[in-house]
Amino acid sequence: MHPDRFTWFFLFLSFVLATGCQTAPAQDSGGRLLPEQAAYDVTHYDLALTVHPDRQSVDGRLTVQADVTDSLGVFVLNLDRRLSVTDIWQGEDQRSRSFRRKNDENELWIDLPGLKTAGDRVSLTVAYEGTPRVAPNPPWQGGLTWAETPNGDPWIATSGQTAGADLWWPVKDHPSDEPDSMDLAFTVPDTLVAASNGVLRDVTRASDSTKTYRWHVSTSINTYAVTMNVAPYETVDTTYASTAGTPIPVSFYALPGDTAQAQANLPHFLDHLRFLEETLGAYPFRTDKYGIAQTPFLGMEHQTLIAYGNDFNRSGGLGYDAGFDALHFHELAHEWYGNCLTVRDWKDFWIHEGTATYLEALYAESLRGPEAYHEVIDYFRRQVANRAPIARTEPTSAQSIYGRDVYYKGALVLHTLRSRIGKDAVETVLRQFIAPDSTAGQACRHVDTDEFLRRAESVAGRELDAFAETYLYQADLPRLDSTRTEGQLTLRWANSAERFEVPVPVRVAGEKQTVSMTGGEGRLDVSPQAEIRIDPKGWVLKAR
Repeated sequence: MHPDRFTWFFLFLSFVLATGCQTAPAQDSGGRLLPEQAAYDVTHYDLALTVHPDRQSVDGRLTVQADVTDSLGVFVLNLDRRLSVTDIWQGEDQRSRSFRRKNDENELWIDLPGLKTAGDRVSLTVAYEGTPRVAPNPPWQGGLTWAETPNGDPWIATSGQTAGADLWWPVKDHPSDEPDSMDLAFTVPDTLVAASNGVLRDVTRASDSTKTYRWHVSTSINTYAVTMNVAPYETVDTTYASTAGTPIPVSFYALPGDTAQAQANLPHFLDHLRFLEETLGAYPFRTDKYGIAQTPFLGMEHQTLIAYGNDFNRSGGLGYDAGFDALHFHELAHEWYGNCLTVRDWKDFWIHEGTATYLEALYAESLRGPEAYHEVIDYFRRQVANRAPIARTEPTSAQSIYGRDVYYKGALVLHTLRSRIGKDAVETVLRQFIAPDSTAGQACRHVDTDEFLRRAESVAGRELDAFAETYLYQADLPRLDSTRTEGQLTLRWANSAERFEVPVPVRVAGEKQTVSMTGGEGRLDVSPQAEIRIDPKGWVLKAR
């Protein structure tokens, strides 16, 4: 998900209007995990959903399979209270289970037949129906978007990164638990197509003028990246030769009037894929597909089916002239940082968004050189607000940490790290964090900030705790104080962690030099008449 196109004033205003006029509880995702949810690990979801565009409603069932990891007497899932549960049963005997819903929470408490212990397995099916929340301002405030194509046909899409997947299906709504695989079946009017994650296994037509599209995800998937896109789509298909040596099926689900533009832009998008493979390693979901679905909102990083609504804007369309479609590039970068690597708690959300944003600058550099890189970085710098730390030490919900800084300040932290250890080393960190063992390939998994720092330290050969404490765990930026006396320039870091020693580039009489900041202070001998410019290219993130 990308932060631009709308100002934060309008985001805030729409949030107030959306939540202040509804009696349902405010939507959020993650946070401190309930003990009852910490006691099991989901292995598989099977979601079957019938969509009624004329009523803007759904009915369906969700089967969850889970391994019990601790004593468990009640199985808790999350489901928005706008959706009604009609029945819950366990296993193949389909014996109904008693359940209850708490008044103020989107929680579904299901009584199990006796106490389960570590090593047991649970299979439950939830049947439900209703009118899902209409997304107030997708993708930032999610739900279902019931739009129309230019021809007046239904155009439906889901979004729910910060609000939660429980807006439209029963789920353990926490980033720490992903199913090992997932099956999805969507029944829609037979004039429409239902596109989703993974591989399309079959399409069946029924006598009631509907079609059912069955999809299979062969890998783990974070639940907010599960998607449903419904429209009279036409597909533009091709095959991409991965750097791993395997062909990847590529599908662009475009509206009928936009297939020519989809065809024309697909090579541009595949250039993004090539750069990201060469920078980060092979595309992680080669056995499924690389897909794009045209959506009635800006975009989202849905796994193997990126939501795309940037109107084929190759100049960027996101607040700066990127020289490429930055929206598509950003969402595609999340296939590595966000979908393959997923933070186990939203407290480390910057790893997803800061890295995807920084990669935009690297791509601009690859296309148009260092000046383009710095133009993009300068734009990022102007967006930073420093309202709160971009990383936390305690469990955090998505809504409480989300904001521009996890994108732009996160990207600038990596930019400053580059000034410290060099471009090649930063790219090595990003690549090795995805594939710690180069002989085993990518290791899609849950990660956190501490793991990222340890990998960066391993590559850099230096300790980065003070760097992280200053840039990630405090809101205010460090301040660089400078004093010039006869023949000497003195620089001192202030408002920073102890042992913060980031060197400072200085240009003296046109010559580039670097001032070491041992103990947070550095000195440089200069002639009295020399022109001095401190960090003229803005390599170091600091207070202005």
